[in-house]
Amino acid sequence: MPKAHLHLHFTGSMRIGTLEDLARQAGRRLPEALLVDQPLRLPSGQRGWFRFQRLYDLARSVVRTEAHLRRIVREAAIDDAAEGSRRLELQIDPTPYARHLGGITPVTGIVLDEAKTASAQTGVQVAIVVAASRRRSPFDARALARLAARHAGDGPGDVVGFGLSDDEAQGVTAEFAPAFRIARRAGLACVPHGGELLGAAHVASVLHWLRPDRLGHGVRAVEDPSVVRRIVDDGVALEVCPLSNVSLGVFERPVDVPLRGLVAAGVTVALGADDPVIFGTRLVDQYRSARIDHGLSDADLAGLARGSIAASRASAEAKGRWTREVDDWLGQV
Repeated sequence: MPKAHLHLHFTGSMRIGTLEDLARQAGRRLPEALLVDQPLRLPSGQRGWFRFQRLYDLARSVVRTEAHLRRIVREAAIDDAAEGSRRLELQIDPTPYARHLGGITPVTGIVLDEAKTASAQTGVQVAIVVAASRRRSPFDARALARLAARHAGDGPGDVVGFGLSDDEAQGVTAEFAPAFRIARRAGLACVPHGGELLGAAHVASVLHWLRPDRLGHGVRAVEDPSVVRRIVDDGVALEVCPLSNVSLGVFERPVDVPLRGLVAAGVTVALGADDPVIFGTRLVDQYRSARIDHGLSDADLAGLARGSIAASRASAEAKGRWTREVDDWLGQV
């Protein structure tokens, strides 16, 4: 089924085999939890997030060369093409790779160049979301926003959005607002994370201070119906990653993820894979869970695909073409 993939992290997109290769090149031994291609289950709350962050940082530590960056982008595009994606908006914080490659500007340039090449080779439009980290200074976020703004566009190999990721309990949301103003002035989509580890009050704070176009996760907004109504009224799409929510202990079972409730409330939902190298599940697994665990029909799944396309930053012409392809798919199943 044609779809857009709007919530995939750069390091988290790695194949297990690629991670093993890069670790071998770096002379690093990685924990077994990173090398088993199956869903990981972590305890809820800060303890689970600490374990997740440790695994993610270990995976990121073996990415050291231009060839590594290019391989990850290329393989992400190939894997998404195999799953029916027409558009991939891949999120990267260039800062952790900068010390090996001469700074955040060269890192971003390499990733954008490979995104354009991979788009031509795979037929998937690969665009980039530059993301800041809540674990670093808001001044760092402003520098990244200015870098993202210099490469703003809507096509393959362009920066299409600016995000804010990592532990939601870190940093003060309001202090990141200036960075998002820089991004918004440049025409970039504002796509921070919120409402996964923390509840509806955190979602309300992100909506107020950062004025997102899309919100990464946002599932715990259901704890306050007034916040869900604001999401709908403001036209904010949610990038929902059901199986990673379960892996992080946010919800006990896939059926507990409030996917049906969000859709019923009128929220635009775009399913995403988040970090396959950690959680062992990709985009198609999220759609499979929507069908099996939530009982969604073919028409419901097509609705999610249309939502993902509409929430992307692709051109109007491309969105129209892909939406017609979804309709064609639905007519054939």
